[in-house]
Amino acid sequence: MGGKGFIVDMSKPIALQVGHLGDAYQEWAHQPVLTEESPRFFESDFMEMHTRTVWWAIPAFWLPIAFWCISMSYSMGHTLPQVVSMAILGCLVWSLAEYCFHRFLFHMETKSYWGNTFHFLMHGCHHKFPMDGSRHVIPPSGVSVPAALFWFLYGVWFTQSTRPALYGGGVIGYVIYDLTHYYLHHGHPTNQALKTLKKAHFSHHFRIQDKGYGITSALWDRVFGTLPKTNPTKKIE
Repeated sequence: MGGKGFIVDMSKPIALQVGHLGDAYQEWAHQPVLTEESPRFFESDFMEMHTRTVWWAIPAFWLPIAFWCISMSYSMGHTLPQVVSMAILGCLVWSLAEYCFHRFLFHMETKSYWGNTFHFLMHGCHHKFPMDGSRHVIPPSGVSVPAALFWFLYGVWFTQSTRPALYGGGVIGYVIYDLTHYYLHHGHPTNQALKTLKKAHFSHHFRIQDKGYGITSALWDRVFGTLPKTNPTKKIE
């Protein structure tokens, strides 16, 4: 049975159940479970392992790759200021990619079995279980394929010597994004800028889920008119 009559059995692995929700999936996924509950997704321990990771695995895995890429451009003859500038530009390009992924891919409308399943594993699970700390950052195994694709595309778009620094800067931007996202859910910011980011992100989760797609910055939300209106009296701990 599918659609509105289907009920997800939370006592069993849920990833292959959610597709049966049909056109009721979107409503279900955006009704958050406000506990630190961390449900099992797959029966297979191997598959389940690739749905979870600790936050520090992200910088530990990706930053050496980023700095190695940046050093490649330096070794190919670019000056240090040029390499730094390219890395900063790569980080800025990532911020736009972050916004586009979140808005157009992570929040796409689905209702088919495999569409719902794919969306749940990609982002729906985060909206359903927003305080599940084991799934707030993306396991390197889940990012490796798109990362390899972007390395190939950078080779098409840029020269051989500029590609590594631009790509490395983008990887640094990605690391900042994932760690910022984790902190916004589990940290207690005292800095006003971080408080503002946290308020905007929680607004995206719990008030207006079709606004506020930027995580590390509201820049592109301002550019594209998707900045949510926040309640100035609402306090975020």
